[in-house]
Amino acid sequence: MLTVLLGAMLPIVVTLVLGFLAAWHHDFTGDQASVLNRMVMRYALPLSLFTGLVVTRRAELVSDLPMTVAVAGAMLGGYLLAFGVAHWLLRQDLGVSALVGLAVGGPAVPFVGTSVLGFLFGATSAVPIAVAGIVMNLVQVPLTMILLEHATGGPVTRAADAPPRTLCTSILGALKEPVVWAPFVALVLVLLGIGLPKAVTQALALLGTTTGGVALFASGVVLFAHKVAVNPPVIGVVLARNVVVPGILLLVLGLLGLPAAAVQQSVITMAIPTASIAVILAVQYRTGQKLMASTLFWSTILSLATMAAFIALTGVGS
Repeated sequence: MLTVLLGAMLPIVVTLVLGFLAAWHHDFTGDQASVLNRMVMRYALPLSLFTGLVVTRRAELVSDLPMTVAVAGAMLGGYLLAFGVAHWLLRQDLGVSALVGLAVGGPAVPFVGTSVLGFLFGATSAVPIAVAGIVMNLVQVPLTMILLEHATGGPVTRAADAPPRTLCTSILGALKEPVVWAPFVALVLVLLGIGLPKAVTQALALLGTTTGGVALFASGVVLFAHKVAVNPPVIGVVLARNVVVPGILLLVLGLLGLPAAAVQQSVITMAIPTASIAVILAVQYRTGQKLMASTLFWSTILSLATMAAFIALTGVGS
């Protein structure tokens, strides 16, 4: 089991460290990290999301309804709860609160889900992977971008003399982003049962496969620019992502008496560390960069212990 977790998490850590060392060696600056993230957000990530969803079979989404509801509910509930605590209880601004919600409610399932869940559960892992990808890409990311647009007035590429953002223009601005509409188009094709030729999906996936590596490398550059933090906000977000959300889900599903297989897959899915998309958005909107980069780093490092604990608690493989 340790070999599986190391195999899934080590590439993330190594790529983060390489980005950090590149910045330390003055090969890349914080501004250049923004350029890398812009490429990811405008091209690589939309292609990755589109090709990842468009090959999903419609039957996979309805084959296990309890698991689908559990994963979707945990992701949405975790997002809303974290956002509410950050914004209304801790008085964080709207943009930072949205990023906290995404960091807590959004596990990196699209990046490490196949290697971890696929090894543990085989073909049935397609359900939580597909559900997590759809919830993150069609709900969490668009909502976060809308809130960031409204809080910051738009990404750093926006013209300085552009008119102030209203809530309506913030929504429209977010919906125009490829990272928002590309997965929506893919989901429509899946629901209509329209498949694309394998040659087409492979061609689109070429740039999409660079998403994880480039985003994590840029996150390493951001880490160097802002330094890895260990403070109450970082500790709180990491604990919420790695321990609280999967822990509450384990308790709730146990009380509901769901089948062991559904409990195991749902909980382990939610125990996966936070996704790099939170850092990408933080860099793009220049909001909460240090908090998000530090959260990604510590969530990934500590997930070796926390995921192992939840695997043991749920009895996977026993």
